[in-house]
Order: sequence, then structure tokens, then C-alpha cells
Amino acid sequence: MQAARNGDDGRFALLTERFRRELLVHCYRMLASYDDAQDMTQETFLRAWAKRESFQGRASLRTWLYRIATNACLDFIEKRRDRTPVPTDLQGAGGTGTEVLYLQPWPDSAPQDPHTQAVARETIELAFIVAVQHLPARQRAVLILRDVLGWPAQQTADSLELTLASANSALARARTTMRQHLPDGRLDWSARTAPGLSEQEQTLVSTYVERLEVLDLEGLAELLRDDVRFAMPPQPGVWVGREAVFQTWVDGLSDADPNGFRCRITTANGQPTVAAYYRQPGTTTYAALAMDVLRIEGGLIAEMLTFEPGMFERFGLPQEL
Repeated sequence: MQAARNGDDGRFALLTERFRRELLVHCYRMLASYDDAQDMTQETFLRAWAKRESFQGRASLRTWLYRIATNACLDFIEKRRDRTPVPTDLQGAGGTGTEVLYLQPWPDSAPQDPHTQAVARETIELAFIVAVQHLPARQRAVLILRDVLGWPAQQTADSLELTLASANSALARARTTMRQHLPDGRLDWSARTAPGLSEQEQTLVSTYVERLEVLDLEGLAELLRDDVRFAMPPQPGVWVGREAVFQTWVDGLSDADPNGFRCRITTANGQPTVAAYYRQPGTTTYAALAMDVLRIEGGLIAEMLTFEPGMFERFGLPQEL
């Protein structure tokens, strides 16, 4: 570290780069956007280099970097007022709610850093990522540092320049809000006990693909829960209920070629994901169409978030088949 203080950027990189992936995950939890998380991770390293002389070793280097990353995200949220949930109509259910239009999926297929195996044990499922966006920025930071990273209360308060009482109060309020936005009000977002999809999920996703590739909309609807939720960030709108989602499919796919679809199965945020390709009649190329990230409960699809084809590349998927 002394060499780094003296301007040796190579030594500094050796010290800090091993934390890049877990810092990226941390920024993603804070911001819900993979693109923004990448930017803030880079900003973290720039700030760390600029402030390298301030590192005195009283806390670990990892803790110091997390503190810088958290504050970089807080500054970003403060400047970008568009990075907050927005009101939306809940088609099929009546009433209104809020949705996160800037939400982006996390590519599980990205190369794993051997130094950050702990990250693989921490879930970043979309239900949690969406719920945490409903928290004010500092409550969000307190909740992630305390309940996800397991930081002590005083260390969290010091990192955010809060009193211990203020940090504890923020955590209590954050937990209350999270119960309102997480499925079934649960606060357990512990990771899967084993990586990959379960046998039940594999069967359901395979059936989903089979029916999509022949455009069997009624068959697809049979795979949905009665209270399924469907959205297409960054497009506004949330559809709730099997009938509402089915009608959306009918309206959007009525002119599609029933034999024009091909799919690839992957995972995003630890969840089963179907990347769909479509071939226009008279052509031989299947072009990237959409990516469906599925949340499965009780053997049926409880939520489906559909993302634009611009996401394919970061998952290592081609734009054409």
C-alpha cells in the first residue's frame, strides 16, 4: 500500500482489482441497473486511487472500498432523480402501484472471479432488487450493509456518517418497507442451496420453451399462477393476473408466425431465463427478440419480467441464430 501511495498504480491495481466483482454486485443492489453499477464500480476505483493516502489500515481494504462504493452510489442517486420507482396502472388488477423502469437483469453467465466466491452465495433475485429500490437512498444503504453484507451496526453508521441511533432507526424503517414490497412480505433472500435450476424449474422452463416455439398461447397461460405479474422494463405498465397477461400476449402476437420462434435457456439473477428469437416470414435468420426472466413459485410462473434484446450480448448470447 505504501508503494501505491507513492504513485505505483500497478501495485494499487494488484491490491484492489480482486474486489471488483463483489463491488459490482454491491453497486447493482444499490442501483438495480447493470449499466449504472458498472459505471459506479469504475468510479469507486477512481475515487479510491485519488484518496489512497487516506487509507490508514484501521479498517480492511475491502471495507474501505465498500464505503467508497456506497457513497459513490448515494451521490449517483442524489444526482439522478429519474432513478426512483414511478407510479403505474396495474392492468388487470385495478388501482396503481410503482415499478422500477430502470431495472436491468444481472448476467449470471459472466465470468466468475475466483476471489469472490462469496458473491455466488448471495442472492440478487429481482424481487429483492426491485423491493430495495423503494427505500430512500440511505435506508437502502443501511439495509444492504447490515442485512446483506452483515456489517456491525457501528461500522455501518460510521461508513455512512450517521449516529448509531440514526442507523438503527433507518434499518427498522427499511425492513418495514421491504415487507410491503417483497413477495408474501418475506425478508428472507438467502441464496439457493445449490447453483443452477432445480429439476422442477428445468421442467417448467422446458415446457415454456416448447409452447413458445409453436406459439401455443393457451398452453403458455396454463404455466402462469392466477396472480402472476408481468412487466417489460423500461416500458411502463404492469399486468396482474393470468387473464390480463394472456390478453397482452394475444394483442401483441396476433400477427406473429407460429413457427417463427426459437429460444435459448440461461439464468439471470439466479432465476430461470428464456431468450427468445424471432424469424420474419420469408427469411432464414432468427433475430434477438426479448429475454424473459421468470420467478417460479409452487411449480408455476409467479412473475415474468421481459427485457429488450440489447441485454443479450452481456449474457454471451448472439443477436442472431
